Order: sequence, then structure tokens, then C-alpha cells
Amino acid sequence: MIAEPTLLSRSVQKENSTVDVSSCTSANYTSGVRNENRQKNVRGKRKAREGSENAKRKHSKSSNGSLGRAENEQLKNRDIEALTLFEVVTMGRSAMQAVVDDWIEAYIIDREPALLDLISFFIQCSGCKGVVTAEMFQSKEDTDESGEYPLVMSGLYWKKFRSHFCEFVSVLVAQCQYSIIFDNYLLNTLISLLTELSASCVRAFRHTCTLAAVKLLSALVNVALSLSINVDNSQRLYEVELAKTSSKRALPRLEKIQRKISELQDRKLETEDMMDAIFKGVFLKRYRDVIPEIRAICMEELTVWMKLYSPVFLNDTYLKYVGWMMHDKQPDVRLKCVLGLQGLYQDVHLSSKMDLFTSRFKERMISMTLDKDHEVAVQAMRLLMVISQSCDDVLSQDDYKHLFQFVYSSHRPLAATAGEFLYSKLLSNPAVLQLKEGASEEDKHRALTLARLHQHVLYVVDSLWDSAGDFLKDWASLTSLLTSQSFSPEQALNSADETLLIEILLASVRQAAEGPPLAGRSTGKKVISTKEKRLQTDDCTKLTEHFLKVLPELLSKYLEDAGKLTSFLKIPQYFQTDSCGDENTDVSLSLQALLAGLDAAVSRHSEAGLLEAAARSYHALCAEDSRWQHLTASAMDQLIQRWTHTLETCLEEALSYFAIYCDTVSKKEYLSHIWLVFLSQAFMCLSDILVAHNYQLQMWDPSAGAPLLYTPEPRLQKALLSFVLEHVFTSPELDSHSSENGSVGVSRLEDLHRRRNLLAAYCKLIVHSVLEMSMAAEIFKQYMKYYNDFGDIIKETLNRTRQMDKIESARTLVLCLQQLYLRLKQEQDSGNPCSSGVQTYSSIKELARRFSLTFGWDQIKFRESLAMIHRDGIEFVFQGFVQESEKHSPPNISYLTILSEFSMYCVACKLFQIYQFIFLSNKKKYLYYC
Repeated sequence: MIAEPTLLSRSVQKENSTVDVSSCTSANYTSGVRNENRQKNVRGKRKAREGSENAKRKHSKSSNGSLGRAENEQLKNRDIEALTLFEVVTMGRSAMQAVVDDWIEAYIIDREPALLDLISFFIQCSGCKGVVTAEMFQSKEDTDESGEYPLVMSGLYWKKFRSHFCEFVSVLVAQCQYSIIFDNYLLNTLISLLTELSASCVRAFRHTCTLAAVKLLSALVNVALSLSINVDNSQRLYEVELAKTSSKRALPRLEKIQRKISELQDRKLETEDMMDAIFKGVFLKRYRDVIPEIRAICMEELTVWMKLYSPVFLNDTYLKYVGWMMHDKQPDVRLKCVLGLQGLYQDVHLSSKMDLFTSRFKERMISMTLDKDHEVAVQAMRLLMVISQSCDDVLSQDDYKHLFQFVYSSHRPLAATAGEFLYSKLLSNPAVLQLKEGASEEDKHRALTLARLHQHVLYVVDSLWDSAGDFLKDWASLTSLLTSQSFSPEQALNSADETLLIEILLASVRQAAEGPPLAGRSTGKKVISTKEKRLQTDDCTKLTEHFLKVLPELLSKYLEDAGKLTSFLKIPQYFQTDSCGDENTDVSLSLQALLAGLDAAVSRHSEAGLLEAAARSYHALCAEDSRWQHLTASAMDQLIQRWTHTLETCLEEALSYFAIYCDTVSKKEYLSHIWLVFLSQAFMCLSDILVAHNYQLQMWDPSAGAPLLYTPEPRLQKALLSFVLEHVFTSPELDSHSSENGSVGVSRLEDLHRRRNLLAAYCKLIVHSVLEMSMAAEIFKQYMKYYNDFGDIIKETLNRTRQMDKIESARTLVLCLQQLYLRLKQEQDSGNPCSSGVQTYSSIKELARRFSLTFGWDQIKFRESLAMIHRDGIEFVFQGFVQESEKHSPPNISYLTILSEFSMYCVACKLFQIYQFIFLSNKKKYLYYC
């Protein structure tokens, strides 16, 4: 047997007495094949060979394994040198035909050395470094070994070697098809060699020779096809000659044609026998090979044989191998099976012979759309689309329903393929390629079919964009369905259909303006090309020109429907405002009508989504690069002035309500339940107005003039805090009527919800800097007592204030603890028992521990805040303390125990700074603290 390949050697081998060895490294391959001088002189070099490559040849010696620039120059000046078949094939396709012709001439002269040359070619393509001599071939002597071989080598050059190798086999058989392949010597020996090497345990031999064998079979298929055509032509010629009258009929000619037909049929039968030998000797053993590349090669070529020579290969005996290998664990093998089946099902004459295979493996093909490999899933979907076009009754309605759901796939290529399937099955009509200006019955049916598919219209449009882009961009037909009054009552759209159609319209506009990217859907393409950018710009210009005329009418028609109106108000955000000027009178009038429609929509409705859509549209129309800026800006100014006047009115009303509340509280009048609800609504309105006004100040453009300034007065701030403390941090009081009806639980939940809303509104004022951060100290005091009801709101407020200003937030915590401590100390000093509203010392200490836990374990992030808490706490302990003989301790010395809850989070360096601060400020403080 021929030895197994091992790793390629990069050194130049010396000549051997029995075998001429040439280096086979990748560098030697690369430098040798790229020499242009060799390509130009291939024919002369081949003719200079005396008999074969196995004759003695002259080799030039090199100092290293790679040919550099100097060696290329040397090759140009080198005398005529004999090249191996392997070296010529690596040069490329330009030398292929010539080297095959020369080999045929050498084979005719002396077939033994020529056949050894061909055998050496396959051995060298497997990674071996030597050539095969007659003695080696007869005795199966080992050759030099190599583990790396050209088919698996990396690099741009070696990627082309496979195509050159396959083409050499095809050209060789094509040039020999008239006589040499039927000499019972060449192909018999070659098939025997490839069959034996394809069964080797060495991957290099097995891979290379399997590829050569299946390509040899493919070439023989072409020979068999050519023979079949010649047989048919000769048969027709024989029938024509036989149809002549006896006087005109030439018997010698008939006998000659008959002999030719017999000869062609014999050759065809011989060719099929050789094909069968390769299939049984190579394919049946290698289609389940452990190497996935070999399995993929077998499946790819099998489908080629079925398509080219269907009378022999397209039957269930061979189709079953494709069906079995669709279950292969490697995606490359499954992909080759699916791609091959696509070619078979695209031919109607071939697909009619695959009914049994289709029914047997239909479920597997459908399940492959869920393949974990995206490319396999995409091609499986395309295969099913081809099957549905060639075989109408194969897929059921449930199958279609399952496959159409893939338009919502997160992988866009799969979704686009499913969209193409959906469009070809339900929406396309080959007889109508262009939609008309008016909305026909077909347009209506097509739009409604698309609208009723699913509620996620945005993803449906994205999936259909590549295949149904012309239909989706025909905004004239889609809008005419909404504006036309020519339909009869039975044909008119209902409200649900109009809503879905408007969503399709908005989704198509967004797709044309912004492109494919959607949330949760990967596109696999990150950079948009110049052509796509130009097409996107043209689409934006077209939609701008169309909707600028139609949108005012649609806004007027659906003015009372907030949901549909919101969708229409989003369309101006995608206008191409820099390409359409207002110099044209029609454009100016259309723009004014559009702005009037926007103003009417904002004035009529108060939904947050609608107002946001209108604001974004105003912003887009009033952009700096917009040619409509001055018209839109004037409309916006009028709207802002009207809104400012309304805001002032609402603010005055809210202030008057709270003035009544303050007077009511001062007179200690009891509030009824209705009056409490009224005050709660007034509090919520006032809070929202103050937050909105504060946001306006933050986003105000100085070029627009002076903003409306308003700062809450101290009296108002105190009233807000008093309202929260009185109506939030209290126990719910239920009337007897509710208790008697058994609705106690419901009333408590409603009351808790109301109080949470009030607290959240007040905390929002603090977070948005409407109120000072120190106003949150009263809220933080209630953290422990009302933890179950309001703990999440208070904790979130604490986190938000810390994000705004860490030092000020920490100072607020210190203020909260100090106020609680002073109130407790005041109650204790008075000698009276502590009231229920005063927290005990242990509860204050627990509150400090809870506050310390909110800092987490990131000591570096909050070290400044913690250091400030300790400094302020120590200052509080020694505040007003004067050392006297009869008094040895500060009055607030017990506060240090509360302060110690924060000490464990201090970094050592910060503790040293605190000790240094105490010692430098007052040595007595240092002694007490230590």
C-alpha cells in the first residue's frame, strides 16, 4: 500500500536514486505556480519531456524552501524544464487544455509511463512529495509521507486549487471520451486506484481520491449524455433512411448507421458500468464517512447526477441517500442536500418523479426551517417554496400556516425568505405587475389579506420588503383605499380593517425611510451601500411628495379617532424636508394644510402618544436643514403661546385650590371624603404642572427668548409637605357603611393606591429639582414605619437623589437622623413619656443601619459621602460643647452609636482623614471619639 501522508516538509529534498523527489510545501507551491514564464512555456516544456515524468529530470537546487523574487528571476532565465501534472494544474486553468493534450499524446506513444504520471498526480494532490515509479506501483512501496494536503490548506491560492483539480479531471475525461477511456486499461486502472485510496484510513488519501472519484463519475455522466444524444440522432437518421423507397434506399448506408448505433450503445453501456463501479466502490462507502467534508462532497455530486442523468439516478434507490443525509449532524451536509433538492424540484419534469420521496421526507423538510444553522433554515424555506410551486397539493393549509409564521423570525434572511414565500402564495399576481393609481378590487384584496395576517405589521412589512417592495411602496393605491368613497357598503372597509391598513401604511413609510433594522432582528449587514442609500433617498422624496398632498385629508377624516390619528401624525417624521422647498405654491399650500391638521389634532386630543407623535413631527418639520423651517416655526410659536396661556391658567387654579386647603386646615375643619378626593386631584395636577414647567426650563432654547420662570414659594412648599404628611403617612379610616357591606379589603387597597400616588408625585418634585433635596428628610423618616406600603418609593427616591448629588443626598440622610435624635432627646429631657409619633432610640439606630445598606459594598464610589456623614455627625456630637469640670461628656455623645452604623463602610484612608480632622479641630473631640 501507499504510505499515509504526514506533515509537509519545507526543505528542498535531494534527488533519490530510485525516486525523484520535489518539495511540496505551500510556499514552494505558491512560488512555483505564480511564475508567468512557466505558464507561457508549458507546451514547450511538456514536449521537451522524453517519454514521461518518470524519466530522469534535472532539478535546480535552492537554499531554502520558498521561492523568492530572486528565484522567480532565475526561473525566467532557466532552461526548459519538465513539469509534473501537479505543478501545471496549480498554475491555473490557462494551462489545463494544453497539458491534457500533451498527456494524451504521451499516453498514445507509451501508456505505461503516462499512466504513472497520472497516478503520481493524484498522489501529489494528496500531499505526498514524490512521484510513483513502476516498481513502486507494482510493489505498493511507501512514498514520502505528509499530513497536510492541498484541499485543506489555508490561503487564497489554495482555495482555487480545488476548482483547478476538479476541472482537470473533467477536461481529461472530455478529451479522452472518443477512444482512450474505452481501451479497457486507463479507466479500469484509475477507478481501481481511486476506489482503493478512497477507502484508506488516511484522511488525505480518502478526501482527495473521493473528490476525484465523484468528479470522474460526473464527467462520465456527461459522456453518457453525449452518447445518448448521438444514439438518438443516429436512430432518427436510420428511420429517415429506412423510410425511403427501395429504389432510393442505400443498404450500405443503413448497415453503416446500424453499426454506429450498436457501437454507441455498447459504449454507453460500458460507460454506465464504469459509473456503477464508482458509485458502489466509492459513494456507498464514503457518503457516511466520519469527515463531514467527504459526506458533503458525496451529497453534492449525487444531486448533480440526478439532475443530469435522471433516467438512471433519479429514482427512489438513489433519492433515499439524500433523505437520510438530511438528518446529518453537520450543517454543511444538510445544506448540500437542501440545495441539491432545490435544483431537482425546480424542474417540473423531474419533480413529477419524486412523489414518493416528497411524501416520505416532507415532514423532515418542514422541520428543517427550524434548523439551528441559519443558512440551512433559509434554504429549507426556499426549498419548500419551490415545492409549493411545482407540486400544488403537497403542503396542507396547516403547513402553510406554520411556514408563514416565520415572517416574525429574529433572523432577517429567514424572515425575508418566508415573506417571499408568503407573497408568492397569497399576494402576488403575475398578470398584474404594476398597481394602478386607483384602488381596484385586486388592490383591496391584496391589502386586506396582508392586513389580516397578524398584529405585528412592522415585522411583516420588513419581511415582505425585498419581495413585495413595489406593492408596499405604492402609497397612492393604499391611501386611495382610505380616501375613496366609491365602494359599496358591502365592499367598504370596517374600522378594524382601516386600523390595520393604516399600520401597514406607516410601517411601509418607516421601512422606506429608515431601512430594515428592527428591535430583536439581526440583519447580518452593518453598512449600507451607496446604491441602497440613493434608493432610500428617492423613496423618501416620493413619499414626501405624496403624503404632503394626501395627509391633510386623512387627518381631517380621522380627526375624532385618536388611535388612527396617532399613526398618521408619525408620518411627517420621515419626510425628506431638505429636498422639497416651499417656493412652489402647491407645496406651500399643502404644508399649511398639514400644519393646520397637526394643530387641530393637538387641540382636540390629550392622549400622551398622540401628543408625542405630534411633537416629534413638529421637530422634524422644523429641523435646521428643513426648507419649511420658518413656516413650521411660526405655527409652533402660536401653539406654544396658547399652551403657555393654558399652563398659567391651570397653575392659578391649582394655587387657589391649595389656598382653600391651607385656610381649611388652619380652621381645623374636617374634610369629607369627596373633598379629600378633590384635594388629591388638585395636588396631582399641581405636581404635574410644576414638573412639566421645570422640564421646559431645562430644555429651553435661549434663542427662542426668555422662558416663563416660576419658583414655588416657601408657603407653597410647606403646604405640599404638610399635605403629604397628613394624607399619606396615616392609617386608612374606613366608614361603617363600607364595613357593613364587606368591602373593607377593597377600600383599603383603593386608599393605599391613592396614598402611593400622592407620595410618588411629591417624590417626583424632589427628583426633578422642583423642591430642595432637604425636603426629602421628612419622607426618609418614615422609611421603617411604612416600609411595607411605601418602602419601594422611598428607596427609589433615595437612589435617584444619590445619582443627582451624592454629597447632598448624604447630607439629607444626616439631617433626617439628627432631627429624629433631637426630637427623642427633647421628649426624654422633658420627663414625659414618648408619644406614638416619636421613634425610639433602637428604631433610629435600625433606620441608620438601613440607610447604610443602601451604599452597597462599593466603598470607593461613596467614600466622599461616607466621610462627610462622619464629619457632620462628629460635629453634631460636639456642637455647643464646652469642657467643664463638673461635665465630662458632650450632650449628644449617644449619637455616636447611631453614627457607627456607617463606619464599617468607610475605607481605611478616609477613616484616617476623619481622625485627623477631629484631632486638628479639637483634641478633646479626638479623645472622646477614640
